[in-house]
Amino acid sequence: MGSERNDNPFTLDFGREPAEVIPRAGAMEELVCAFTAESPSQHITLISGIRGCGKTVFMTEANKRIGARKDWITVELSPEQDMLSALVAKLGSEKILSRMIQQTQINLSFFGLGVKVEGNTPITNSEIALDRMLADLKKHRKRVLICIDEAVNNQNMRIFASTFQILLRKEHPVFLIMTGLYDNIRALQNQKTLTFLYRAPRINLQPLNIGSMADSYQRIFELDREAAVQMARETRGYPFAFQVLGYFRYKYPQDKERIRQMYKQYLEEYVYEKVWAECSAMDRKVASAIAQTPDGKISKIREILKMDTNQFNPYRARLIRKGIVDGGIYGELHFTLPLFENFILENENMSFPEE
Repeated sequence: MGSERNDNPFTLDFGREPAEVIPRAGAMEELVCAFTAESPSQHITLISGIRGCGKTVFMTEANKRIGARKDWITVELSPEQDMLSALVAKLGSEKILSRMIQQTQINLSFFGLGVKVEGNTPITNSEIALDRMLADLKKHRKRVLICIDEAVNNQNMRIFASTFQILLRKEHPVFLIMTGLYDNIRALQNQKTLTFLYRAPRINLQPLNIGSMADSYQRIFELDREAAVQMARETRGYPFAFQVLGYFRYKYPQDKERIRQMYKQYLEEYVYEKVWAECSAMDRKVASAIAQTPDGKISKIREILKMDTNQFNPYRARLIRKGIVDGGIYGELHFTLPLFENFILENENMSFPEE
């Protein structure tokens, strides 16, 4: 029987901030300080990592902390919409900017903003509108933080990024936090007109601190320290696993077998199948060899693959950048995702269209 409690502090939903969160204090403080400094050292931060690593939660927290300051306006944009028009509309809905539009008589009636100004031709170009609006905000010492979750290499995103670069060149007070999978961010950076994104600082979210996770489990489930640490280690520091394991432990406190079954099922269905499908045929071949090597020795992995070091290293580097494997121990590779080796060995013959 499952627990009837409906106050579960853990969540299975992607993107929604859980009640129980393990903070990434160092990375968060560095980002907030960089953006809010009197003379900011950076205006863009890219947050990348594998699915379920906490990118959205991290960005949401940064948005809250920066947006709580009186001199900041925060805006969230979706890559699936006309991002420039959406930015104009959202900025125009801010009370302080709405007053400025009326006082300076900028005619933004084309965007449905403010009042029609007699004698002033309506501005119909989003870039020109943003230029005027941000100039006014700069005069009033206001800054704008734009947050984009799960950026992709589509036309909306390319147009926005190109315009954002122009706004920066004009020294407008605009800042950008953008999350995305490694391959999607790389595809954007590789666009000829968007190479400025290569210079943008990137936060690659690492596994959560096992001790902090154990503290959380120990407090919520009233475990002894050893049991709490063991439970935390089962997640390998993977944020989605932390939530899933906690969720089912809370829901089925006495049913260890059901907890194990549901934990494995949710990881596979909500993350691993997608991650595996997004890997190239060669990436899957290399990952399969890693799964067949319990001690993670690279020499044994290369032996299975019949590859020399030069052949193997590009695949090793790509899997590390994707966040699938950890190469922190010299001469070894280990999966960052709990039970992922089991998933691969059980599903390595799944068929996918060849690249």
